[in-house]
Order: sequence, then structure tokens, then C-alpha cells
Amino acid sequence: MRRETVCAYLLLLPALVLLAAFTHWPTAATLIDSLFATQHGSRPAPFVGLANYLDLIDDPVFWQALRNNVWYAIATIPTSIVLALLMALAVNEALPGRALLRMAYFLPTMLPMIAVANIWTFFYTPDYGLFDSIIALFGGGRHNWLGDASTALPAMVIVAVWKEAGFFMIFYLAALQTMPTDLREAAALEGSSRWNFLRRVTLPLLMPTTLFVLVNAVINAFRVIDHIIVMTRGGPDNATTLLLFYVYETGFRFWDTATAASATVVLLFIMALTAAFQFGVLGRRVHYR
Repeated sequence: MRRETVCAYLLLLPALVLLAAFTHWPTAATLIDSLFATQHGSRPAPFVGLANYLDLIDDPVFWQALRNNVWYAIATIPTSIVLALLMALAVNEALPGRALLRMAYFLPTMLPMIAVANIWTFFYTPDYGLFDSIIALFGGGRHNWLGDASTALPAMVIVAVWKEAGFFMIFYLAALQTMPTDLREAAALEGSSRWNFLRRVTLPLLMPTTLFVLVNAVINAFRVIDHIIVMTRGGPDNATTLLLFYVYETGFRFWDTATAASATVVLLFIMALTAAFQFGVLGRRVHYR
């Protein structure tokens, strides 16, 4: 038994080393850096305790980034999950051209986010972009979708949903295809409607997949930065500044690494609380077959 345990730990050792080197140690180092001032030159950084966190509290841009990220998450997470489920239910049926429809749904996932951002930048371009061209056909005027603070963040939400829904659809489709067919047959014999079967049988059996998709959707909502940089760079007037973009700007543009480390710790704390809720509360309601 001891030999098997040693062999198991030896097999796990490479993964544990990588996990500690690229996840646990950077997290601990960021927490330590957040307690020191930004280092200038060769002089050692002085210990400042919680002063960096107090600076965050007094920073209105940080609070706006936090609010933007919360609204971004509220908009993208349920929309992506519901849309992914609807697409999976649609392509799970025996439809003509089902393979092409699956490929069309999954195609945005295969594109790099930078390419997606450039495509949608053209869609949002005033006057000759796709959206303004369609609106012009109906007599509408031009609109600066990315330059207007009221529409910039919703525009980012649409891009994210378009990119992520197809990825989540694959997991729902795989789960639907593993469901026993005799359940549907038994429900049909009992006279159950398709809506009742979906609500009483399909959705409960999809809960493990939904929890997995939800965890990934939350992570994606708080680690987004690439299409923000390409399309708006946080503007206009910080309307699309999210937490990770705030960390990037603070650390690499203004070279305030201490404040960036503090904001990163806040972001990690939010993710930890969210994960605890997902697995501690929602995970208890998930039944695995």
C-alpha cells in the first residue's frame, strides 16, 4: 500500500510542481507585494501594510472598474449559458444540415479573441460599419457605439456572448448525447409534454454540466482584457474599464506595481468567494449519476 501511495505521488509530482510554480507561488508573491510600496530603482520597497488597499478605496477609477465588471458579469454569464443551452437543444435534434449548424455555432470559439475584436470593431464603426449600414436602410442615423458611454459596455457584452456561447454549447451537447433515450420514451408513454420533460428531466440531469459551465463563465467574466484593449482601451471615460484591465493599466502603463498587486488580490478574493458559493451552495444541489 505504501509503495502504491509513493507511486501515486510521483505521478502527481510534475503537475503539483507546475501548479505550485505558476499558481500558488505567484498568488502568495502578489499578496506579499501588495503590502509593500512600489520599488523604485535598486532601493528596497518599504513595508506599508494596508496602505495600498486604502488607496484603492479612495480611487474612483477602481470602483468604476469594479461596477463595470459586476454589470459585465451579470450580463454575460446568464446570457451565454442560456444561449448555449438553447443552441445545444437545437442541434441535438435530427435536423437537416445539423453538422453545418453545429459548425456555425462553434466557429466563433475557434477564432482568436484579437481577430474577433477586430471583426466587431468594423461592425461598430460609425457611418460605414455593419450596424450603422443596417440602421441607415431604415432611415436611422449614425451612432458611435464604442465612443458612447451608454453603449460601449453593452457592445463589449455582445462580443463576449457571441464568442463564448458556442464554447459552452459543446459541453451541453455532449451531456445531452449521453442521456439515456429510454427516459424520453418513457415520458412520451406517460403523455408528458416536451416542456415538462425539459423542466423535470433534462435540466436536472444537466446540472453537473451547468455548474461546470457556470464556473468557466464566471472566470471568463473577470479575466477579460484582450478585446477591451483592442476595441476601447477602457474608454470612453472608463466606461469599459474592467478589473483586469485596471490591473494592467496600473501595473504596466503607470508602473504602480503595488496598487496593481492590491487590485489583483481583491480580484482573487472575489473569485474565491464566488467559487465558494458555487461549490458550497450550488454544488450541493447537483446530483451526479
